[in-house]
Parts: sequence; structure tokens; C-alpha cells
Amino acid sequence: MGKLEVMNFIELAKSRSSVRTYLSKKVEEDKISYMLDCARFAPSAVNSQPWTFIIVQEDENRQYLQACYDREWFKSAPLYILVCGDHSQSWHRKSDNKDHCDIDIAIAVDHLVLAATEQGLGTCWVCNFDTALCSKLFQLSNDMKPVVILAIGYSDGNYGEKIRKEMSEIVIRK
Repeated sequence: MGKLEVMNFIELAKSRSSVRTYLSKKVEEDKISYMLDCARFAPSAVNSQPWTFIIVQEDENRQYLQACYDREWFKSAPLYILVCGDHSQSWHRKSDNKDHCDIDIAIAVDHLVLAATEQGLGTCWVCNFDTALCSKLFQLSNDMKPVVILAIGYSDGNYGEKIRKEMSEIVIRK
């Protein structure tokens, strides 16, 4: 594997895009391990780490996920990571019992996405899927809930325009 060019964080953040067309090239195991290690070091409320990452590459399990999210572009991704949260392990804020599981999952998935980008891979978060069917097909426990499917692979290079609001639209100073 060739040496990757190091980029600063703003370059990394700007280069990340939602990819919806993937090459058929398989994602190398060392890159998968690297992404998972980056996610493992993501912060979580009171260090609860309420996540589980299910690596989906085999055809039968890929078809399970494709049944949960039936979009043609989705089928082109060579790798999926199904990210699940265990609500019995997550921290709940005392004042209002807010469950931080989904927040912790989002932080870990963002680490996965940025690590994938750094490794030259494209990703797309999928949250609009049939979670009940997914739980059934992957035989998840009652506490373990599917939160995100992350499609991962080598992009074909077709990226849409990245539109972002101006700072003045998203920042309030007091």
C-alpha cells in the first residue's frame, strides 16, 4: 500500500462527501481495521461506548441490508457497516433521562466516515431504513437497536456539489 498524503482537518472535512456510486473494488481489510479503530476511540457520554459495529460483506448479509433499504445505488457499495446502539449501556442524563446512545453513535460514525475519507474511500450514512426488519434479519437483542447503515467503498468520482450555509447563518455570538 502506498503512503497516503496527510491532510489537515479542514481539508479532510471538505473532501468528505456522500457517495452514491461505488466501484466494485473490495475494501481492503487493513482499511476496515483502521476505520474501526478510529471509531473505537470516539468519545461517548461517560465513556459508555454503547456501540456495536457489524461488518457486512458476504452476499447473503448484503442482501439482508438491501432488503431493509431498497435503493439501486445502495447495492453498488462493496461494504456496509451496520452500527447498532445498546440503550441498556448508554448514559442517560439525570435531569431529564435523555438517552445519549444516538449521540454517541453519531460521533463514532463520524469518526468512521472521516477515517474512510482519509483512506481514499467514499461513504454514505443511511438512516432511512426498515429498522424492525433489520433487527429481525440480524437477530439483534431487544436492547440492541440498528441506528445507521454506513455504505463504504471506492467512489467512481461522481460527487454532487457540496452546499453549505454561510457562517453568519449558523453561528450566534452573545
